[in-house]
Amino acid sequence: MREELLNRLRQITAEEKALLQGPSDIQRELYTSSREFVVDIDKLAARGRLIEIRPHTRFAHFPKHRHNYAELVYMCCGSTTHIINDTDKIVLQEGDLLFLNQTATHEIFPAKQDDVAVNFFILPEFFDRTLSMIEQENVLRSFLISTLSNHDSQITYLHFQAKEILPIQNLIENMLWNLIDKKPGTNTINQVTMGLIFMNLSVFVDSIAKNQAGNYEQDLIFRVLKYIETHYKSGTLTDISAEIKLPPYYVSRLLKKYTGQTFKELLQQQKLQQAVYLLSQTTLSADDIIDAIGYSNSSFFYRIFREKYGCSPKEYRLSVYNNLPT
Repeated sequence: MREELLNRLRQITAEEKALLQGPSDIQRELYTSSREFVVDIDKLAARGRLIEIRPHTRFAHFPKHRHNYAELVYMCCGSTTHIINDTDKIVLQEGDLLFLNQTATHEIFPAKQDDVAVNFFILPEFFDRTLSMIEQENVLRSFLISTLSNHDSQITYLHFQAKEILPIQNLIENMLWNLIDKKPGTNTINQVTMGLIFMNLSVFVDSIAKNQAGNYEQDLIFRVLKYIETHYKSGTLTDISAEIKLPPYYVSRLLKKYTGQTFKELLQQQKLQQAVYLLSQTTLSADDIIDAIGYSNSSFFYRIFREKYGCSPKEYRLSVYNNLPT
């Protein structure tokens, strides 16, 4: 991170000065008006803003709480220790990202002066443009977004070790500058930037923190979704189960638990998304596309395509061409 930006973020705030001079307890009234400690975005961001940032408050233990928004914690330098859902201990190091949805409980141990983190407060509506960027890309990216935008997701947080992933570091830094400067007209830029961050995270999905309590099933789900993304043409539940050394019934149960869909349904979803991409971006015939995505029964493909999109592949292609700018 550029030193100029880091210097702005590491400045001691009025709240932190008070903590250093008096009792080192968080003032709950700055964060919530409710009996239960639910951090309220209206206390932290101007009304109507879909995303806001605030340096993490150092020098104090932040007790167990939830948020009425999705939160992204980005570790600029140093480290901070977090307890998620009462059981999972996450130590964020420089360059790490921690996403939490509204159902996750969160506790943070005191940070020192050189432990600089930034909290992004994000309303679910902010992800609308991000979703539109990825809805025809792959199941993995869709799952990343749904984890944060859906209240009923089984995975309530995502931890990425991204220090060595330069594109993500650059995107985060660009978004920080936009949000610090508060220039008008940057909301769309920030939404697109968040979409690009998720796209890059899906490419570098192996950077998800491993070998930590609570991350085992999360890691497995991402590995299976990554497999579906790259092996949609001929992938099988048996093959991915053998690859991750788990029985197929266990993989099926995990997929149903975390995505609400079966392996077969997710594979079909990925095939159809690829078909739509090929229809809109190439001149391949329908028969060639059917072969490219791994279907041998054209009648079955036409039926499920119409069920999904309400039209034939030919009609879909024509609608794309008719909507192109002239």
